[in-house]
Amino acid sequence: MAENTETFLTQDAYDRLAAELEHLSTTGRTEIAARIEAAREEGDLKENGGYHAAKDEQGKQEARIRTLQQLLKEAVVGEAPEADGIVRGGTVVTAIVADGEEVFLLGSREIAAGSELDVYSEASPLGAAILGLAVGAKTSYTAPTGREIPVEIVKVDTYTGQ
Repeated sequence: MAENTETFLTQDAYDRLAAELEHLSTTGRTEIAARIEAAREEGDLKENGGYHAAKDEQGKQEARIRTLQQLLKEAVVGEAPEADGIVRGGTVVTAIVADGEEVFLLGSREIAAGSELDVYSEASPLGAAILGLAVGAKTSYTAPTGREIPVEIVKVDTYTGQ
């Protein structure tokens, strides 16, 4: 069974991530290469902290580039889904999780940049358990600790970017 890898993104989020990718792939790579070269000229690479730090940063930057490329390739760009009482990627969910009420965005952390909402991926244990459920539905999911956690969907709202 193929896993759904589409990620909903608003146009603003897509544009912001595309600009970040462009910067990292061009200017960012040039800057890190210059720092590595400057550190290399300092001599012995075995004990050169600047060189090793720059190489580590280069690795993190390349990983971010790959993540952004994949995310943008699989993105479904548009407006947030209209709330119709069904939990979908890109909706704000109010749920009773365990014994407390939580409000969170179901989707990509990249959508909610600058928002104070918690974000759960559709592929997370909680996200997978509630995806497609209607208001009033009850289910549970298994936490990474092995504990079974009950969930009740209270409300589903359209994500407005706040």
